[in-house]
Amino acid sequence: MPATVVVGTQWGDEGKGKFTDLVAKEMELVVRYQGGHNAGHTLVVDGESFALQLVPSGVLYDHITPVIGNGVVVDPRVLIREMDMLESRGVDTSTLKVSGNAHLIMPYHQELDALHERHLGDAKLGTTKRGIGPAYADKAMRVGLRVQDLTDPKIFRAKLDVVLGYTNQVLTKVFDQQPVDPDEIAAEYLDTCAPRVIPHIGDAISIVHNALEAGQHILLEGAQATFLDLDHGTYPFVTSSNPVSGGACTGAGVGPRDIERIIGIAKAYVTRVGSGPFPTELFDEIGDHLVDVGHEYGTNTGRRRRPGWLDAVMMRHAARINSLSEIALTKLDVFDQLDEVKVCVAYEIDGVRHDHLPYHQSDLHKAVPIYETLPGWKTDISSVTRPDDLPTAAADFIAFLEQQIGVPIRLVGVGPGREQFLDRAA
Repeated sequence: MPATVVVGTQWGDEGKGKFTDLVAKEMELVVRYQGGHNAGHTLVVDGESFALQLVPSGVLYDHITPVIGNGVVVDPRVLIREMDMLESRGVDTSTLKVSGNAHLIMPYHQELDALHERHLGDAKLGTTKRGIGPAYADKAMRVGLRVQDLTDPKIFRAKLDVVLGYTNQVLTKVFDQQPVDPDEIAAEYLDTCAPRVIPHIGDAISIVHNALEAGQHILLEGAQATFLDLDHGTYPFVTSSNPVSGGACTGAGVGPRDIERIIGIAKAYVTRVGSGPFPTELFDEIGDHLVDVGHEYGTNTGRRRRPGWLDAVMMRHAARINSLSEIALTKLDVFDQLDEVKVCVAYEIDGVRHDHLPYHQSDLHKAVPIYETLPGWKTDISSVTRPDDLPTAAADFIAFLEQQIGVPIRLVGVGPGREQFLDRAA
């Protein structure tokens, strides 16, 4: 049975958690394929909110096996806290599996992350300082420790000594910091974390492919989004992995032919966190409205997100990069009180119209959005569950987006709750 990928199409925070959870109920396996605990997603079930960072969304369903794939970087301390939180609220985490090939985030990764940001000064990237980038850097340098190393103290200590031989030189001689004590790390990770994590370690590749061969439904879940992708995002203001749909192949260990359905999650407007270009960014009362009504504050960090109108130029690019088969549109209800809504349909750059995303970062920084203005609906749509019950202006807005992006919009979110959505294909 082919797999389904859920991918963010903007700068993250599109509401992937809700629709991943919605699609997940049809699945037997939900696999997180990249990122770390720098990206949180919130699920609202029966009025109760669950903020997840590492554990896949499918954990809330009894019939699903949640899997953390090899492309994820895992802080075992965060994973244990998250499992404890879920268990304390009645959610069984015993079926959670963690790929032995996933890499570990170590305490020195977080220290280096903060030091790098401080060193960059005004050119800082706006990272969450969770150690994600340095962990992926060690992976690329082939000195990283993996989850499977928790099962072998001798190998763990040998690898730790190798990487600290270099990292402590950087900490002491470049940043004038104290060296990291390998004994302290070994005690925490091997004595405290390992006994909790080891029962969940597994061969994720075999788990995934056994399920595919058995005809089971599999959902591949990414973190962050297309324009935070290391290769395809607004570099250098990006994450350190590949959230795009192609990253699901490497991060979960499946081939392209195993994937049939690719759902792009898009918010009815756009937000981003941290630094970087943002052509449709709003600095007025409309922007404040989007933040306040949409509760646009980071799940993990609490940081206020930067708001802006929906950018169809970005969306067309995301459709190309990800081969989207459909779109799930979130937070349409945030527009309920507005007299009019806008969509960026093109950019003007040095007096020239651009209908597609420019490849050069300097062009994107000076892009001026060209808007189409549509009427608002001034109606509460939070209880709408059938497409025919949408106000005409709201239905026209969705149709306009479909025409601009060239991808059908199937699911539409009209509130934060699990059941607050409508299916336009039903």
